[in-house]
Amino acid sequence: MRAFRRLFLILALAAAPLGAGVAAVATPALAGDLPPVTAEDRVLGRADAPVTVVEYASFVCPHCAAWHKEVYPAFKARYIDTGKVKLVYRNLPTSPEDFAMTAAGIARCSRPERFFTVADSLFDGQPAFYAGSRTWLRDAVALSGRTEDEMKACFQDPATAARIDAEIAGASAAGVDGTPTFFVNGRRIADPSLDSLAAAVDAANRPGH
Repeated sequence: MRAFRRLFLILALAAAPLGAGVAAVATPALAGDLPPVTAEDRVLGRADAPVTVVEYASFVCPHCAAWHKEVYPAFKARYIDTGKVKLVYRNLPTSPEDFAMTAAGIARCSRPERFFTVADSLFDGQPAFYAGSRTWLRDAVALSGRTEDEMKACFQDPATAARIDAEIAGASAAGVDGTPTFFVNGRRIADPSLDSLAAAVDAANRPGH
């Protein structure tokens, strides 16, 4: 994939001022349209957590970065850290695509146990990226647990692009056309606020759900 082939060129260049991401949308999707969680997914939380939250996001989407800054810490403390929820992160790259795909590749190629640390770095550093930072992607690579040669080999592996393409195709099948978008036990949540997600998780935890 072109974005992957350009990895080290992009890492070496300054990020020019570029466009914003896509806002969350409210189109309903059937639970059956959402691809099931597999061993290929990157998951945070207990494997046996009773509720699964799937997030489709882009590392260059400002709405996604805002969610991770303003909502994610409290959501993680209340639900993931307590074993009530496991969070599945899936990529839906947005414009600027080359940078979005490169960031997705860096996260994907990181050691699995480092994925969410790298994701945090990418979201936290996103404002600096839009301000022209030269270090946004390099900082993420430094946290990946991989050497530069390992990262390069992973980017050149067709399976890496294939996995991200599969996540994009899965998002399309589920009717996702904006980021961030969340599903709670397969049910799409139009409002990604803490109150809305909490209500959906609490409802999913009730007997009979």
